[in-house]
Amino acid sequence: MFVSEAQAILPELVALRRELHQDPETGLDLPRTQSRIVAALEGLDLEITLGLKASSVVAVLRGAEPGPAVLLRGDMDALPVTELTDLEYASTNGNMHACGHDLHVAGLVGAAKLLCAQQQDLAGSVIFMFQPGEEGHNGASLMIDEGVLDAAGERPVAAYGIHVRPGPLGVFRTKPGTLMAGANELRITVKGSGGHSSQPQTAVDPVPALTEIASALQTMSTRRFSVFDPIVLTVTQLEAGDAINVIPDTARLGASVRTLSEESLDRVIVESKALAEGIAAAHGCSVDVDFTVRYPVTRNDAGRTREALADLRGLFGEDRVLESRDPLMGSEDFSLVLDEIPGTFLFLGATPPSLDPATAAWNHSPRVLFDDSVLGDQAAALAQLAYNRLT
Repeated sequence: MFVSEAQAILPELVALRRELHQDPETGLDLPRTQSRIVAALEGLDLEITLGLKASSVVAVLRGAEPGPAVLLRGDMDALPVTELTDLEYASTNGNMHACGHDLHVAGLVGAAKLLCAQQQDLAGSVIFMFQPGEEGHNGASLMIDEGVLDAAGERPVAAYGIHVRPGPLGVFRTKPGTLMAGANELRITVKGSGGHSSQPQTAVDPVPALTEIASALQTMSTRRFSVFDPIVLTVTQLEAGDAINVIPDTARLGASVRTLSEESLDRVIVESKALAEGIAAAHGCSVDVDFTVRYPVTRNDAGRTREALADLRGLFGEDRVLESRDPLMGSEDFSLVLDEIPGTFLFLGATPPSLDPATAAWNHSPRVLFDDSVLGDQAAALAQLAYNRLT
């Protein structure tokens, strides 16, 4: 029911998205983004609360009748990426909305406008969760600690979020159960004894041990774990000495680890520590291993996902709402919300028609392009999901 209404407000959503895209902010402190959200919600019958530890915005819409609550979420933060597109509204401040969070903000504002216009039909409340710090800053956890899940006075019965990604324009995808991997960080410090580069026999060089560990970790991820419960372990950082003629005392690596189950998470913690300790000892070195669990696996509630697929197929048609076969190895801190509230996270294809979705730049690329014509569909989808739960 919201498609035509969403198209009517599409120009203002596009304008908001482009304003956000041109002035991106990263992390938890997003004062300009927060101000633009508050301004965009002005005049709507919403109870607005600003975050204490981060620049979050929580807006609550009360329906005409009492009833349950539904939560809708859009993340706000950008990435420290220098934009390399030729958009007329491209960022020039060294940051970039390379993951599409500018669309998520504008789409959630659109959903708020659509639902406020139907306030008399609603039996219950809608919580609009504008979240900073999704890109590795634990923003969802901070908002949960500050009470976003109880903002309407009771826990929501459903929670929904939509994320844009490369794909056929306007096509939604999701699946029940495991949708995205858990995100974890592995940091290893190898300790040796430094010396002169011309006299390696007088030192205990941590660099060969570190490089061997890095190689062995990559092999471990494909040989010690089942293909039916895979992990992705990617070494992304290698650090050692500063002077080219000095053997350093220490050498360090950092790796991103993605897991799809608690079993594989527990195992990779044990296996990576044992591997690092064994290789370091073989080189006469000691080692410190720090494994940090960042975000849990993103799991969609089966019942809410079946409802969401049916709702959106009724709104957009069968050919535009597809059920994914496999989970993605990317991660999302909306998983923390879904651990508390039964809900569904969906993807929305947003590749411009002039590009091939199969070869288009991916999220986090400095060249990624998203077509903001999807904002109407994003707003309508979020509004419909909440509306159907509250009517």
